[in-house]
Order: sequence, then structure tokens, then C-alpha cells
Amino acid sequence: MQRFGLGAVVALVSASVGLGATAASADGRLEARYRLSLGGLELGRAAFLIEVDDKAYVASGSARLTGVVQAVSSGKGAAGARGAIDRGTLQPRSFAMEAESDRKNEAIRLVMSGAAVTDMTVEPPVMPAADRVPVTEKDKKNIFDPMTATLIMVPGTESPLSPKACGRTLSIFDGRQRYDLDLIFDRMEDVKAEKGYAGPSVVCRVAYRPVSGHKPDRKSVKYMMNNKDMYVWLAPVAGTRMLVPFRASVATLLGVAQMEALSFITEPTVGRKAAASTTGQ
Repeated sequence: MQRFGLGAVVALVSASVGLGATAASADGRLEARYRLSLGGLELGRAAFLIEVDDKAYVASGSARLTGVVQAVSSGKGAAGARGAIDRGTLQPRSFAMEAESDRKNEAIRLVMSGAAVTDMTVEPPVMPAADRVPVTEKDKKNIFDPMTATLIMVPGTESPLSPKACGRTLSIFDGRQRYDLDLIFDRMEDVKAEKGYAGPSVVCRVAYRPVSGHKPDRKSVKYMMNNKDMYVWLAPVAGTRMLVPFRASVATLLGVAQMEALSFITEPTVGRKAAASTTGQ
């Protein structure tokens, strides 16, 4: 359940992709730190870094267990993605994720071109199962990786902090599963980090729809498909038309899983390029 709780959120957050922005993205940078909790109990901390200009973007993140949970189980992970920006649209080129826990280590690498996966490595590999919906080649096309799916490009010339940030479907492939996250506008709400951003956010309700790679009869899958209590709060990256998650919450069978920014420091970087080139990706 935690995989479908915080995991689905981190896919926003593993969750809002660039769907046809009509203006240049400009230049901006975000460095954020988050608290992860379940039922009010801290589970871990996460960090997120984005650098973007009108040609390319680089995003990276890391997370680790903390507090009481760390005393009974260890765990940490890191992920990153990079890609190009063409006419205001995100075009992912590569995604990598590594996670370590007491029970197993996991690594996923995707190479993409034209919104389709052209090469991938998944360790440990997904084992065939009669009750699992198989992932087809079609399921690896017209998709975004989980990290790119945390970046929302809002079209138009008006403020990106508007209902337009929602009203879209995120088609995501994480190397093991293909699923859709539908974003529906709920409200505008002010947010405030302990350090950095304080101001308006766009709140979207989220609906989860599995496509392939999942086991339909699992209780957790059925629960998340019917879950009406999933939300993401989107805040702006300065100097751009990009929004990213400031907060996210998911009701689970174990309580409410939440991710909230403790620090959200963002600034325009006009004239600078993204931290790394996408050449050769």
C-alpha cells in the first residue's frame, strides 16, 4: 500500500507533465526539501532539485527513512531525469532510479526518444505471473517517466497558477508499470514553507488508473482505483511557466500518506543553461 500511496504521489511527486505549453519556458531553478509522513508519523525526508531553461531540463531527487521507522528498517533511494524542451513541450531523454532497503535493492534505467522508451534495464527483473497484466510495446509509447511527470508546463500567457494546471491526464511508465494519473481542479490555496516560498498554489484531485504491469485482483490496486482522497498542491518555479508539487496527500489503508515541503527555494536564472546538456542521451 505504501508503494501505491507515497509512490503514486511521488510519481506526480511517482505526479504533472508538460502538455503543450505555447511559450518559452524561460530559466529557473528550484531546490526543495520535503517531509514524508504516514498517519502523522514521520517516515522520511526527501530532496528535489530542478534546473530548466528554454532548451533543456534536469531534475533529481533523493529520499531516506528517518525517525522511529529508521530504527526498525533502513531505506534510501535516488532518482533523476533529463530531457529537452521543444516549443515549450518536455521531451524526456533518460531516467534512472536506485533504491536500497533491508529486503532488496532495486534499479531502473530508461532511455527515451520521441516520448517512447527505446532501451531499459530493470533490476530485479519483473517475473512473469498469470495474474499480472503484461506490459506491451504500445504501453511504452507516448509516456513520461516518473520524475519528468512531476513537472507541469502551463500553456498560455496568463499566470500558470490557474485551473489550467489541472484538467489533464499523466501517462506514466516507471519500468515496471504503466498507469495514468488524472488531475482534476479542486481549488486555489495559499501555502507556506518554513524556508522559501509562501503564496498561492493550485490544488488538483488525483485519480489513479492502472494500465499494465499490475495485478488487478490485489486489494491495494482496487483500493487505489477507487480512492477519492488523493490531492497534489502545485507551486511555481520562479522565472518559468512550470509548476511542481509543494504538497501531496493520499489516503491509504494505513492512514494518510503525505509529502510536504519544509523548504522551497526557487529563483529565476535568466541567461543560464540547464546544469547538464542532453546531448547523447
